Order: sequence, then C-alpha cells, then structure tokens
Amino acid sequence: MSGLVSYLIFFACIVMILGIVTIGLNLQWGFTGIFNAGVVGFYAIGGYTQAILTAAPAAGHLGNFGLPWIVGIAAAMVVTGLAAWLIGWITIGLRDDYLAITSFGIAVTIQLVTLNWSELTGGPNGLTRIARPLASVFDTPAAFNLWFLVLLVLVTAAVYTALERMLQSPWGRVLRAIREDELAAVSLGKSARNFRLQAFVIGSMLMGLAGALYVSFIGFVSPFDFLPIFTFQVWAMLIVGGSGNNRGALLGALVVWSIWTASGVAVTKFVPPSFAAQGAAVQVILIGLALILVLIYRPRGLLGERAMVSRHADS
Repeated sequence: MSGLVSYLIFFACIVMILGIVTIGLNLQWGFTGIFNAGVVGFYAIGGYTQAILTAAPAAGHLGNFGLPWIVGIAAAMVVTGLAAWLIGWITIGLRDDYLAITSFGIAVTIQLVTLNWSELTGGPNGLTRIARPLASVFDTPAAFNLWFLVLLVLVTAAVYTALERMLQSPWGRVLRAIREDELAAVSLGKSARNFRLQAFVIGSMLMGLAGALYVSFIGFVSPFDFLPIFTFQVWAMLIVGGSGNNRGALLGALVVWSIWTASGVAVTKFVPPSFAAQGAAVQVILIGLALILVLIYRPRGLLGERAMVSRHADS
C-alpha cells in the first residue's frame, strides 16, 4: 500500500471520529440551542475512560485493567453520560453565556486533572498499550488502519441513522420547539429543562464515544490531545458544515480538517523551524477565514438546516 493511500486512510479515520463529535455538538446546539464550550472535556472523559479500562496492566498505575475493547467503549459512553448529566443538572438552566463559561471551565479542569493525576492518567507521559480491536488479526499498521476505517464508517452510519430517527420523532420536534421559543414550548406542557438535559447528555455521550474511538485508533492517550483548541475546531466544523443538519456536520468535519491538515503540512514544509510557533497560527487564521467566508456567503453553512415535514402532514 503506497504512502499516499495509507495517509488518506489515516486522514479519513480522523475525519470520521471528528464527524461523530460534531454530530454530538449539532444535537446540543443545532437542534436544541445549548451552547457547549466544553466539547473537549467530554471527548477527554471518553478517551481516558477507554484508556484506563483497556490499557495493559502496569506497575504504579491505579487503572490499566486490561479489559476488552468493547467494554471500554461502552463504559466510555456511560461515564461520559453520567458526567454530562451531573454537569448539565447543575448548569443547564443557566443563560447561554454563563453556560459557555461554565462548560469551558469544566473542560479546562478535566484537562488539568489528566495532566496532574499521574497515578491514574499517566500524567504528561500519557498511557500506552491501549486495547485495539482485532489488532492481532490486522497486525500491520496499514491493515489495521483500513480495518478501523471500515469500523468507523459503520459506527458513524449507525450514529447518524439513529439520531436522524430520533430527531424526526416527537422528541426531536420538541427540541426544535425549545430552540425556537422555549416559553411557547413550556406553555404547551413540555419541560424545557428535561429535554435540554437529555439532548446535552446524549450529545456528550457521542463526544465520549468519539474520544474512546480516537485513543483506540492511536493506541496512546495524552493530556495534550485535549487542548481547548479542539473545541474551537469542532465549532468551526459545525458552523461551516451547517448547524441543524447532521449531513452538514459531517461535511464540515471533512472541510475544516482538510484545511487544518493541509495548512499544517504547508507550514512544516515552507516555514523555517525557528518560526514554527508563529507558523502554526496560520492554521487558526485559515479556519477563521473559512468561517468568515461561510458566514458571508452561506450564513446557514454549506448544508443548512432542512425544513422538517411531518409524516402525517397529508392526513
């Protein structure tokens, strides 16, 4: 397998993982109007849960239980969901700006915990030897990456299909009603707090799932995988692709990660090492430029929200 093909497979795997995160954020913001500025925190919870439960046992670590891969995936979603429920139960009633500040602060706190609780998380050195599905069968990097891409396509398709069905149900219509006019939804007997909390928890569980898939794919986890810039990237993906449209969320993940990756390669190739730090800012500038262009020419994103038509409209 050529180097270019191998790289494209690796690139596609990352896009799929980011697509799942963006779909989770789309449920929260695009369909419910919840301003979550702590995306990376839930991504980190899922990733570290997977790593702690499935990494091979090692002396001096509280975790590293060596459990099967699928157990780690399920636990990552459950733990992330519980964390989201606790955080959401406390904060979901806050105004958007206060909720954003609170969720961002919680995400930073989570990253600092992973950096400093060395006995559990490995500290700055991270955790290695994390369980990877069928790694003994697909025992070369190229074969494993191709197999994992197939797995990610199936998982992403399952997430997309399940969420689309949920959003086309009465539950999804209530979310839209709350987003558009919360007071009107409440006057019709709907508990805005409960529905917002449900959307917050489910969206965060998808972020945790993506984090678990990421560390399973890489086979390593470090606190430096979960910096605040990640939240900016995911928000850019949602805005560029189109808020309120899951296909737009997936497209946004592809477009923004392509820009980020291509600009990173260009910086590495053309910017002298002594200016690498300054050159890295080019990536953020280009993403910002993409956001500006989209907001000017496609305010609703590349694939804006589609009008919802009830299946009972003709009856």
